[in-house]
Amino acid sequence: MSELVHYFAAREELKVHLVLYGISREIFYPIPDNILISIPRFRFNNKWRLWYTVKTMLFLRATIKKIKPDSILSFGEYWNSFVLLSLLGLKYPVFVSDRSQPDKSLGWFHDTLRQLIYPTARGIICQTERAKEIFLTRNKHSNIAVIGNPIKDLKPISKTTQREKNVLMVGRLIKSKHQDKLIEMFAKVSLPDWKLIIVGYDHLKQHNMLRLKELAINLGIDHRVVFMGKQENVEEIYLESSIFAFTSSSEGFPNAIGEAMSAGLPVVAFDCVAGPSEMITDGHNGFLIPLFDFRQFEERLAALINDESLRAKLGSNAKESIKKYSSETICKAFYKFVLQYDRH
Repeated sequence: MSELVHYFAAREELKVHLVLYGISREIFYPIPDNILISIPRFRFNNKWRLWYTVKTMLFLRATIKKIKPDSILSFGEYWNSFVLLSLLGLKYPVFVSDRSQPDKSLGWFHDTLRQLIYPTARGIICQTERAKEIFLTRNKHSNIAVIGNPIKDLKPISKTTQREKNVLMVGRLIKSKHQDKLIEMFAKVSLPDWKLIIVGYDHLKQHNMLRLKELAINLGIDHRVVFMGKQENVEEIYLESSIFAFTSSSEGFPNAIGEAMSAGLPVVAFDCVAGPSEMITDGHNGFLIPLFDFRQFEERLAALINDESLRAKLGSNAKESIKKYSSETICKAFYKFVLQYDRH
């Protein structure tokens, strides 16, 4: 969304509003000065969840009526239904971007709600062709676009930027990312002068940081596993690394893979339901591993660690192939879908 608002804000004919209404309203990424931001004046009190949910819906409805937008873009598998419900009966067209793992159930309530409320959207945006296929088996809609995420072209910030012997993973420290398995595989196949860099923070109340650090200690590689926590700018970390290893088993569209490829890194990733297979061509710009085939993952990771020319070849191909997801291309696709639609 940060990439999109920068693109839209640069167009002189557009006035762009960003409405933030969740429990946390942190603005994590930089936003252009000409973006008009609307935030509820009240704090969301989870102890009175139902009341504050209704209050937030009323805020959202009143804000949209005040703005009178030509088009509305909503992001998020849970929040899309919330937005559509809040705006029922209003004339403003709502486009929703569905961003979850496409075959994942959100629970009976939310699955049913999506079936009932998504037909009121003017259009649906899926991140991958596979996501669209799965979506259509459960929900019907006549206006669906497949648009991936914008991936910035990552270039060295300075001429002194050098590749270090680092295997990198970027992702929240949650069980579905399987950083523990990556640490175990790294312990088996890495050379003494290599390090594993893990960028990410505890999420979903799982508190995995301590557990992962203890695992590295028990394997005797704690001096070669670096936990960097939450990072506002990971671009330099990508550019200083040599390999990107991604052990996630659940994705919608993995931005981290795209960013790594943009930085010229060969990627080893599991072929989970949606995302990696549309970015990685096995053996050309990285390695696509059957889900949970840890032995093959180890083998491919070891091959990259031991072969600098293979890293260079796959990394160069990765940087070239990911250009189809350039910010300009993807933002233009969003612009065309949500603003240049047939209004009749």
